[in-house]
Amino acid sequence: MPQTLTALRKQLAAGELAPVYLLAGEEHLLLLEAADALRTRAKALGYSEREVLDADGSFDWNALTQSACAMSLFATRKVIDLRVPSGKPGKDGAQAIIEYCENPPPDNVLLITATQWSKAHETAWVGAVEKAGVFVPIWPLKPAELPDWIAQRMASRGLKPDRAAIDALAERIEGNLLAAAQEIDKLALLHGAQPLDAATLEDLVADSARFDVFKLADAALAGDAARALRVLAGLRAEGEQVFALMGWLLNQLQQLARLANARGGPAAAFKTERIWPPAREAIYRKALARADGAHWNACLVQAARIDRVGKGREFDAAGKSCGDAWLEFECLLVAIAQPRAGVLARAG
Repeated sequence: MPQTLTALRKQLAAGELAPVYLLAGEEHLLLLEAADALRTRAKALGYSEREVLDADGSFDWNALTQSACAMSLFATRKVIDLRVPSGKPGKDGAQAIIEYCENPPPDNVLLITATQWSKAHETAWVGAVEKAGVFVPIWPLKPAELPDWIAQRMASRGLKPDRAAIDALAERIEGNLLAAAQEIDKLALLHGAQPLDAATLEDLVADSARFDVFKLADAALAGDAARALRVLAGLRAEGEQVFALMGWLLNQLQQLARLANARGGPAAAFKTERIWPPAREAIYRKALARADGAHWNACLVQAARIDRVGKGREFDAAGKSCGDAWLEFECLLVAIAQPRAGVLARAG
């Protein structure tokens, strides 16, 4: 069965390595550090050779067999570092991995890494890896898991934060583990082992949330009104203008309106709309489950109005420019994220 990163660390510290490891996931920092830990342990156990195989679209899978059978001139142990970025080795690759796992050569460790992963990737060749060795799927941390991860990493660097400091860093990096790791390393250099509170952390770290209009739209579509409003406030503080932010949101609302109002319903529309990348389909489905086509039509109308207000092209009966674009933008985001709570208000 699949193992966790914690179980992997314990297994690496216990003694000899398994013949095969598969580390797969889109949380690249965790994947990179797990692979580095395995390679470090292998080197300590005498695996002094390492051969890297990049399995791209033109890769010859005979190279895996040849690497496994090749005799070292120095009779040393070897790590075969097989990189399958897509997580899909194809028919020939899957068969080559299965055959390797059925009879793994002694004194070799096969490390397979994949930087794209989902449950759909777990086919027969993954079962062969599990039978012969260790499979560790590395899933993105959930928001509730992030503070504990930060606390553990800070402790490993000798930092002594209070809970408020941990929460402050979690809010700033918004799930970006690489940014968190960089900030923690910087804090270790600048602050050392002294007690660390939130105010001191705020003074020492940079804001790595990286506000952008794509995060703004995704937060609203995912139903996270608080995050959407926070991203909007960040963009406003960075000097963005309303009309510059509306283009992508209008695009997303148009897509939702087409899906919601399609003949035959959204299920049929997903087949014809060619959503790209495919992962966005889940975001749209989540939004569509919250409201009907009439709601998304109303959101689209309001978005067009906000665009006009932001450009100074919305006028009252007296011919004067009217409306508060930022306030109406906030109302729209809440309406997208929480249709029952949201109010498509005209603050003019």
